[in-house]
Amino acid sequence: MTLAQIADTVGGRLVDVPDTQGRVTGDVEFDSRRVRPGGLFLALKGARSDGHDHAGSAMDAGAVAVLAARPVGVPAIVVDPRPDRVVAGAMAFENDDDGSAAAVLGALAALAHHNVVQLADGALTVVGVTGSSGKTSTKDLIAAVLAPLGPVVAPPGSFNNELGHPWTVLRADRSTRSLVLELSARGAGHIRSLARIAPPRIGVVLNVGTAHLGEFGSREAIAKAKGELVEELPSAADGGVAVLNADDPLVAAMADRTAARVVTVGQASTADVRARDVSIDGRARASFTLECAAGTVPVTLAVHGEHQVGNALSAAAVALECGAGLQQIADALEGATAASERRMDVRTRPDAVTVINDSYNANPDSVRAALRALASMSRNEPEYGVPMPARGKRRTWAVLGEMGELGEDAVVEHDAVGRAAVRLDVSKIIAVGENRAMHSVHQGAVMEGSWGEEAKLVPDADAAIALLRAELEPGDVVLVKASQAIGLWKVADALLADEGGAR
Repeated sequence: MTLAQIADTVGGRLVDVPDTQGRVTGDVEFDSRRVRPGGLFLALKGARSDGHDHAGSAMDAGAVAVLAARPVGVPAIVVDPRPDRVVAGAMAFENDDDGSAAAVLGALAALAHHNVVQLADGALTVVGVTGSSGKTSTKDLIAAVLAPLGPVVAPPGSFNNELGHPWTVLRADRSTRSLVLELSARGAGHIRSLARIAPPRIGVVLNVGTAHLGEFGSREAIAKAKGELVEELPSAADGGVAVLNADDPLVAAMADRTAARVVTVGQASTADVRARDVSIDGRARASFTLECAAGTVPVTLAVHGEHQVGNALSAAAVALECGAGLQQIADALEGATAASERRMDVRTRPDAVTVINDSYNANPDSVRAALRALASMSRNEPEYGVPMPARGKRRTWAVLGEMGELGEDAVVEHDAVGRAAVRLDVSKIIAVGENRAMHSVHQGAVMEGSWGEEAKLVPDADAAIALLRAELEPGDVVLVKASQAIGLWKVADALLADEGGAR
């Protein structure tokens, strides 16, 4: 697009632009260090820095112009902060007291919407995924099963908010066959707003759990927000498809909220795309028979955790709607590995210590799923010739950090996680942090199992690393799990750096 066309699309004005017909031929970036020749730089005012201060660096890197909320002394498309420019439910930027970040986000959304509308007359299929947990893993599996059908654009990691969502949409071009998007919510209207930026034809709702319970107040309120995705889908007559988890009653009930054709997935015998004969191996990888109207096919997943069965079924349902064959889907699922970092990333050191790095995010449901995977791995023979301990199972460690956004339920939910670890016979728990939540994890574990010294409360990641280095034995299995803001991946990284790395 030319700068004049972009300005018209986003409702901005050209400032210090010598050539209004100059074209943006590269990517849109909000990090000036990632700008490449032909790109457009987004000047966002954030908590630690103001992108407007980096406009010159972006131009030096080859940007054609800057999308900004004020003149910056270089060619710019300026969108003046106004209430009508704010995206519904827009993410809050600290220090955005003048509304400049909201204005640029609104312009970004308008540009992304224009892009996807221009591509909608071709072969592009937009897929939206939401749920309380598993969005990123499922997004990655959907991208894997759609890849054999043609080029796929999907966000790296969890780019699922008012910045990452349109940023991903702008990666799609005329060659893109599938655009797979992850939609998150921190309140009512957020998912609806994101869905309107890039209207999906296929919408997937995975589950309704307790993530963001502090912001929504109840699972019913969470379900109402997640269901905004299916409400925004086209009708069945126009090709809309809602993929709903039949095993979650709150998700299954969303069938009444959509005009799209409903496809159910799950282990229930009534599901349209279902799994039977599910088994879990010693590395927590699931095998099952995939059944649907098109037939049956055996599937063995390479990703870890029994919860991945539901994610894989959702991916299979999407692929079937897009024209993939059953064997093609099975092959893609079996070849799919964890594509996003710090999500059930399983690696083993030369001393057979296995580290499960699942430290990107955490909520009560995902922590329980990770603990079940940890328990499964305790039954697996250690690698590299290390014998199985005489007790018949490997020793397991759960290194747990705080789960965010639980509000008044934080103490109860953290206590329940500590108790769940005991019930799953996890050998040792390390609760990391001196706040009330982590005291609750420790107390829950002690009260459930009367473990005493086997449940440890440590102040920070460094203390957890020191404890593990002092007590780990060959063949142990270590799970590291916490919300991203806790930064607990430092523990996993340190353990994997020991003993000459990992495989």
